[in-house]
Amino acid sequence: MSSQITESKRRLRRQMSLLRNDVTTADSERAGELAARALIDLDLAKRAGRIALYAALPYELPTRILFDAVIAKTGAALLPRTTDPIGLEFFAVERWEELRPGGFGVLEPRADGTKVRLRPDDLVVVPGVAFDEAGYRLGHGKGYYDRAFAVELGDSPTLVGFGYEFQIVGAVPHDQRDRQMDAIVTDQRVRDCSGCLQ
Repeated sequence: MSSQITESKRRLRRQMSLLRNDVTTADSERAGELAARALIDLDLAKRAGRIALYAALPYELPTRILFDAVIAKTGAALLPRTTDPIGLEFFAVERWEELRPGGFGVLEPRADGTKVRLRPDDLVVVPGVAFDEAGYRLGHGKGYYDRAFAVELGDSPTLVGFGYEFQIVGAVPHDQRDRQMDAIVTDQRVRDCSGCLQ
């Protein structure tokens, strides 16, 4: 990755951090509710074999409401657990209370839970620092999701970015290794990035 792209990503992360700091708890909860409702109502979500999501950090768009909605519809959700070397494994989770703090303070499934292999008909809700209209995503820089769903792997689940509306920017710095989201859901709209909502 070029030093110019690296620096552009660093600047965008700083910009997004400032915007996130302005979100009140009440606004965050309301936004999480709106985005969860929009995602769960998507035909894409209704057709999905299973839905994977993540436990949001305090400064991210909340996902607890989305988790509860997925559980109500399917009985279980899939959540990631970080592994060494840097990677992700997904586990079936039925109760939020089963999650435990893992790497970087993120709530994760326990290692002795039911591990599953993702399939092409699954839908994965993906966190991000920023997204653009083309579906490119800026993560936190650790590369977990980039490696788990690398472009060259092919035949991956449907990836849906999940965030606040202000996290959609004009352009996210990227290179040929970055995987685009198939869709993006925010508290204000759903953005189809690959024709998957047709």
